[in-house]
Amino acid sequence: MDEQAHAIGRRVRYWRLRRNLDRQQFADMVGRSTSWLDKIEKGERNLLRLPMLDRVAEVLGVDPAALTDISTARRTVGCVDAVEVRTIREALSRYPSLSAQDSKQEPTLDRVTKQLKYVDQAWLSSHFTVVVRYLPRLLHEARMLAYIAQPSQQIPATRTLVLAYRLASSVLLKFETNDVAWLAADRAMQEALAVDDTLALARATRSVARSLTSTGQLTSAINAVTGMTDRMQPELDTRADELLSLYGMLFLAASIAAADQEDADTALLMHEQARAAAERLCPGYDMHRTFFGPTNVGLHRVAALVRLHEPGQALEYAQTIDQESISNLPPERRVNYMLDIASAYTQTGQYTDAARTLIDADRIAPEEVRCRPLSHGLLRAMLKNTGEDTGRAVRRIASRAGVTA
Repeated sequence: MDEQAHAIGRRVRYWRLRRNLDRQQFADMVGRSTSWLDKIEKGERNLLRLPMLDRVAEVLGVDPAALTDISTARRTVGCVDAVEVRTIREALSRYPSLSAQDSKQEPTLDRVTKQLKYVDQAWLSSHFTVVVRYLPRLLHEARMLAYIAQPSQQIPATRTLVLAYRLASSVLLKFETNDVAWLAADRAMQEALAVDDTLALARATRSVARSLTSTGQLTSAINAVTGMTDRMQPELDTRADELLSLYGMLFLAASIAAADQEDADTALLMHEQARAAAERLCPGYDMHRTFFGPTNVGLHRVAALVRLHEPGQALEYAQTIDQESISNLPPERRVNYMLDIASAYTQTGQYTDAARTLIDADRIAPEEVRCRPLSHGLLRAMLKNTGEDTGRAVRRIASRAGVTA
């Protein structure tokens, strides 16, 4: 019983901290004292009495089994959940001009930039539970910063806010909360338009294009990209170092939209435009942490071919991409490519190779494989078609993801 009480106590504390609740807040919400909470979290009291267990789970926004059952606890800890998505939605619904006095300390550009770098690094590492934990506060501070910024600081403050909105849109797209992702992208665009800054507009346009693609507005996504790249074109000669990677990434977004539209010609044209931009970059260039370059262009071509239902061509094209360059990319980009490869293997009936690719992806970024709807579909296909040699590992991943055949 003591061991069970300690395990439940650790889980209560984990979820309390993950929900950003201090001891007093949580104790008040469950109608108990902080000393009672301390005993629960230290395992000195057991929480198995049903009315109290249910109340604690309700306040934490988890199923009671997430506190009492080992396998459920392991699965829920590793994934972004509905409560966190709702928190981002609520953060997007706040307006600084209506609550300008709700911050104890006015944000500074330096402080918000540091927060942004931390959350962005978590995103690149595919640590999405970290992203969603800190994102609501980042959105609040970045919005407040843009609201109070002096004219000389307005553009850098707005660029920071656009980046925060981009992160919100991207993580929501990852978990197919497409309507809220579109809202975040649109907010980014409105802020960028207000200052008429090319860098901010380029970033916002990419988020808008990806969000439009996710909601099936494929022609609008392509038009948004081409409109922005046409605007950027005259500035490239004098601002290439600043703009070229963002310019190229826009074409990559358009290539995916065209592929989803099953427009192979436009997808190829957008790919060629992106490749031409990448060829202008010096080796190792990455001013805006887009990781734009020949390797990323190649990975997007594979993704486009998979969406064009050309899995054989996708696998063939993948052989032309330098593997060492892929290994130097951050986990988020690398594992998304591996999911595309696994999908191509699945479409061609090469289930063992698909399973091995998925197993490797899980080692690099478990949240990408165990938590995303896209990956769950691949896991179901693996469970139905994988042989014994790789089946055990696939079943283990599927179990942790809560996926059944």
